[in-house]
Amino acid sequence: MTKQIIHTADAPQAIGTYSQAVRVRGGGYTIYLSGQIGLNPASMRMADGIEAQIQQVFSNLKAVAAASDGSLNDIVKLNIYLTDLGNFALVNEIMASHFSQPYPARAAVGVKALPRDALVEMDAVMVLQS
Repeated sequence: MTKQIIHTADAPQAIGTYSQAVRVRGGGYTIYLSGQIGLNPASMRMADGIEAQIQQVFSNLKAVAAASDGSLNDIVKLNIYLTDLGNFALVNEIMASHFSQPYPARAAVGVKALPRDALVEMDAVMVLQS
């Protein structure tokens, strides 16, 4: 699989850890990762605070990606849902420690509430080579 990052000056430049678009060629499998919240899989308890929840969400996505024979770097689209968009910069900071460039396409959406009173949820699309 090859990922080609799409960039145009006719749209705003990326202002964080994402690409304007990603074109995938030669991928054999598309995997849709369901939304993950900051639940610890061993205890099924929510991580305390936004930073711990963001870290746990990335750990959960990483585990699901690995179970699908992939990694976070195979993600081509990431959706982030935050109950407080004031935490957006923190998401960018933590995301940069889990992903390497080229970054996936991404959306961040402010929402009123999430399951189990989570502060953040993320889902993703991953493409793997056949």
